Amino acid sequence: MNDVSPRHRERSALTGFATSNLDRRADLRDKPDAVQALRLRSDTRLTVVAGDTPVLKRLGEETQSVWFSHSESELLGQGFEEVFLGLDPTGAPRFARLLDKTMVEPLRERPELLLTDLRSVALKRLVPNEELGPLGEGKAMLDWHARHRFCAQCGGPTRLDSAGWKRQCDACGAQHFPRTDPVVIMLAVRGDKCLLARQSRFAPGMYSCIAGFVEPGETFEDAVRRETWEEAGLRAGTVRYIASQPWPFPGSLMIGCLAESLNDDIVLDGTELEAGRWFSREEALQMLEGKHPEGFTSPQHLAIANTILKAWAVEGEEP
Repeated sequence: MNDVSPRHRERSALTGFATSNLDRRADLRDKPDAVQALRLRSDTRLTVVAGDTPVLKRLGEETQSVWFSHSESELLGQGFEEVFLGLDPTGAPRFARLLDKTMVEPLRERPELLLTDLRSVALKRLVPNEELGPLGEGKAMLDWHARHRFCAQCGGPTRLDSAGWKRQCDACGAQHFPRTDPVVIMLAVRGDKCLLARQSRFAPGMYSCIAGFVEPGETFEDAVRRETWEEAGLRAGTVRYIASQPWPFPGSLMIGCLAESLNDDIVLDGTELEAGRWFSREEALQMLEGKHPEGFTSPQHLAIANTILKAWAVEGEEP
């Protein structure tokens, strides 16, 4: 019998921020008394974000955790919003708490804490993998709350509701829910070569897949075809889904695909991309291994672009 769950065979589970062992328990969100009882339990733990900076608790010289007890979190500063994230495998409640951004610098000075940006937490593996998903979830939710304090319908102030999973406008009755913005990210391939490109903000020598937001009225497949044409001048035929990744910067879902390119001539969008070219499968393997003769590299383990490139170059997947 195969004791590996289907989820752990999925490529999506290998991407950064995708691993979480929490049971979200959406059935409890509209039960204030039940949520309050969970909040007051001694085994409740909270992940804390100051402004947009995660606050980590040092457990040792090289070990950190995202989880604080209630008493520990209260010593960090007054919380603005709190979101119920779910229950861990033992049934212990997990919440996320937002602190004011003015607390960042004072908290940096405390030796028992580590404050750094979310991307660094993931890239440097500063917390256990099973804690990274809840941290990303919590940060995305808290960021949404910070950006939606007023009603888009009437302009009135909104308040947190449904254990943090809704904002309510009492002035006009509108309800606002967390949004996740879908983004397609794709590797265009033609025969034994693939298109990789770079933006000016990338690390020197790093090339990645091209990407773009899904627009209203589009399927994922059509968004891949449109973005491939707009950014690289390539017409795409068959599009094949590979994996997805939660991307809390601030709140996107990356939809990873392979796209069959129907032509060879690359015409880059110079506004978004500074360079792009075809790479052979051998070169892609060299980039993944950090051994390209020209020093070119691919995105690290955190990014779904790494997963897509491996699916094609290492595992032999095709559109």
